[in-house]
Amino acid sequence: MESLSPSTINVRLSAVRKLIGEARRAGMIGLDEAASLTDVPNIRQTGTRLGNWLTREQAKELLAVPDRFTLNGKRDYVLLALQVGCALRRNELAELDVVTIQQREGRWVLADLEGKGRCIRTVAIPIWVKQGINAWMTAAGTKTAGCCDRSRRAGRSIATP
Repeated sequence: MESLSPSTINVRLSAVRKLIGEARRAGMIGLDEAASLTDVPNIRQTGTRLGNWLTREQAKELLAVPDRFTLNGKRDYVLLALQVGCALRRNELAELDVVTIQQREGRWVLADLEGKGRCIRTVAIPIWVKQGINAWMTAAGTKTAGCCDRSRRAGRSIATP
């Protein structure tokens, strides 16, 4: 296990502790034996996880891929722009409703997104992302939001599943 990261080792230790607890409750091992087996401490984690960020050039290359002269290309551009410009997670993007796009205090935001761990957050929308959304909605022929897949959630979804 030396080649694994501390967080991976700690997750596996947690699973082993849970298994030992279940075995003790089922009467398969004694209390003292369970205590000695679960007494292994977690591995200390040092440093900060920074992630793997795209450079500005990489982001521009990614956003240049969709053909913005077609309706699907405009939609794809908006989906990528929301991920790059607003730092949305995949699930947040997949569950995004157009009613989430609101103007608050003179700024366009994605209001009250339910994200990782059921946390609620509000995310600012950069102007260039909002312009892409407007271009896609105009091309789709709707002022109320449109959607990529009109059959999903009564026509209010931004992204397809």
